[in-house]
Amino acid sequence: MPRPISRRELVRKLRSLGFTGPVGGRHPFMEKGTLRVHIPNEHHQEISAGLVVRIVRRADVDEAEWDRA
Repeated sequence: MPRPISRRELVRKLRSLGFTGPVGGRHPFMEKGTLRVHIPNEHHQEISAGLVVRIVRRADVDEAEWDRA
């Protein structure tokens, strides 16, 4: 189960899984081929575990692969 993480760590993990970006202003996203995953804007708080789970599912990444990233 993913844990709450910072936006910086979210971007780092997605990049290590082959995503590029983030791109966009109001609605930033990261891409991998034709797959586009929206990510939260920069805030001073961590991203909740529930939102991390939804992002991981949308990115089509299993939890074991996410933990290794």
